Amino acid sequence: MKALRALITSLLLLAACTTEQAYNTAQGWQRNWCGKIPDKAEFDRCMSDANRSHDEYKRQTEPEKK
Repeated sequence: MKALRALITSLLLLAACTTEQAYNTAQGWQRNWCGKIPDKAEFDRCMSDANRSHDEYKRQTEPEKK
């Protein structure tokens, strides 16, 4: 039973790390796309979104827990 708990905990931690890595990769792609935007205001909006931290993203997208 302890081994199963350890395995499940390890898998959950690995999944969390992988999710954050995927988010960071997508941010890099978005920054590249932002660089192609000629309009300064649109560029600034795009970069603001691209520079949002993973934690901030999760807070904004996950439903509030009661």
